[in-house]
Amino acid sequence: MANDNPTKEPGEDAVAAFLDMQGEAMRELFAGAFAGASPGGTGLAAMMPQGTDAGELAEWAKASGELQRLWLDFAAHQAREASEKATAGASANPMDPAQWMVLAQSMLSQMPKGLFEAQGKLAEESLQLWQGMAARFMGPALGGAAGNDAERAVDLPRKDRRFADPAWREHPAFALMHQTYLMLADYFRGSVRAMDGIDREKRRQLEFAVNALAEAMSPGNFLLTNPVVLKRTLETRGQNLVRGMQHLINDLKRGQLTHTDPDAFTLGENLAATPGKVVHETPLYQLIQYSPSTEEVYEVPLVVFPPWINRFYILDLTPKKSFIKWAVDQGITMFVVSWKSADESLADVVWDDYIRAQIEAIDLIRERLKVPHVHTIGYCVAGTTLAATLAILARRGEADKVKSATFFTAQVDFEKSGDLKHFIDDGQLEMIGQLSPQGYLDGRYLAATFNALRGKDLIWNYVVNNYLLGEDYPAFDLLHWNGDVTNLPAKWHNDYLRDLYRDNKLVVPDALSADGTPIDLTRVETPTFVQAGREDHIAPAESVWRITEHFKGPLEFLLAGSGHIAGVVNPPAANKYQYWLGDSSAPSLEAFIESAEEHPGSWWPHWLAWLERQAPDKVKATGKRKPGGRGDKVIEDAPGRYVKTR
Repeated sequence: MANDNPTKEPGEDAVAAFLDMQGEAMRELFAGAFAGASPGGTGLAAMMPQGTDAGELAEWAKASGELQRLWLDFAAHQAREASEKATAGASANPMDPAQWMVLAQSMLSQMPKGLFEAQGKLAEESLQLWQGMAARFMGPALGGAAGNDAERAVDLPRKDRRFADPAWREHPAFALMHQTYLMLADYFRGSVRAMDGIDREKRRQLEFAVNALAEAMSPGNFLLTNPVVLKRTLETRGQNLVRGMQHLINDLKRGQLTHTDPDAFTLGENLAATPGKVVHETPLYQLIQYSPSTEEVYEVPLVVFPPWINRFYILDLTPKKSFIKWAVDQGITMFVVSWKSADESLADVVWDDYIRAQIEAIDLIRERLKVPHVHTIGYCVAGTTLAATLAILARRGEADKVKSATFFTAQVDFEKSGDLKHFIDDGQLEMIGQLSPQGYLDGRYLAATFNALRGKDLIWNYVVNNYLLGEDYPAFDLLHWNGDVTNLPAKWHNDYLRDLYRDNKLVVPDALSADGTPIDLTRVETPTFVQAGREDHIAPAESVWRITEHFKGPLEFLLAGSGHIAGVVNPPAANKYQYWLGDSSAPSLEAFIESAEEHPGSWWPHWLAWLERQAPDKVKATGKRKPGGRGDKVIEDAPGRYVKTR
């Protein structure tokens, strides 16, 4: 039979026919499942059970009216906002689906065709699935073994926690639906892995795109194909949808997915509340010094450079989780840089400015406390920058300004940098440029990017719970921080993605320079402590490990349980997770793991012992060790203004 559409791949018609057949079967099954619905009903009315009385009908009508009113109000709001933005020439909303369509089209347009070559295997598995489902749900009628409901409920070929609720297995329509979905998702992922004639990076991009599409198309994400949502809708007479619509509209207005109760936390009160003072300020950052809680402190102070992609208080959450408070309580004189969220005034900021800021902060602390050197911590992108700072100081003969360097989930070699690379090619870089007409990238775009790396957990889970089920948001400090986005200078961001992520120039000696000095990581001999997260999806452990191949000084590598955030923020009192210590001079991460010994709980005490070995001497916590004391001019209380700037 001829292919009527020459643009289709061979086999696409077979897949389309298969899906049509599945859809027709679903309609038949649903017709039986909802035979009691009001005939001719539409919208919420179609869900009303038979025998709905006048009072219940009024409640359903009220819910429908509220949904309509909410949407009309939102449409009017969007029209006014669009008009105002058009007049002002403002940039596009990064949550606009059209922006993500550009990204997807850019990614998929570069991929070779041929995703539909395993039709025989698909047809065979489809037949087995249908036969298996028929045996489970219609066995008695066909003369098969009866079995009870509990046995049938657990005896399905594919398992996925998204479909753990018994409602997905109690009716054949929903059981068949989610099993078919899981089968197709596996099929398309397998097709990508089996493709020939495609280079490794394109294959990884395509795997990511197919996986993201599969997560988005889960039947659990839609009202009429999610039995748990349908049940809740009937129980609440549609009020879950009213609450969910309000959640959705609020998120659309702010251009960002909400993960937690926005009113549960206040900076300076129950988050970022460790006492301290802002002792220095520039247009790019504020420098915070924390008040000591011990009579004696270590002589060498510590300055933390958090990533400017996020707010610094990931290290100062609630008091029980705060790394900053814990370190202060151990007798460390703590300084933390609080970066300003970018606006038009920072449009010309580049990597050199962040490196100069790190060097300036180091010098300011040395002068303030009259000490020859400081300990440093660099987290994520600020750790990448700290590596460059150390190389520049070494090149200038000033390496002794830094007594030690600690890296939290920081990459310097980006060859194995994980899923973020899927967002970095010429097409994506061009789109990012289009999203930054005023010289800075809206932080909501980056938040959406990070959410997309774990779409099942950070996007669709909330779509179901908060939009469809209408559940209230939890009060969760880490998710509050995760949603507290920062804007980025566009020039820096594009250079960072191009020079480091795409072209991996930082590990090529003298391929990059900053502040007039070439960067060669092999010159770094500063004692170094490197922490990586075993399940980190942003800075994979294999990528973080690579720093051991470039630095030349004494180095200890530690592999922590969990990921990019929980692997770092793991206070001892929580007694969670674990960490591994092994041969830091091993030739590979795999070899390190083979040599490693697992230790339960937090790795913070082990790091503190390492830090103490670098500089064990202590001094009295007097004078400017106590910020804001007599004769000490400070700017304001911690956490300062910059962390609150949106």
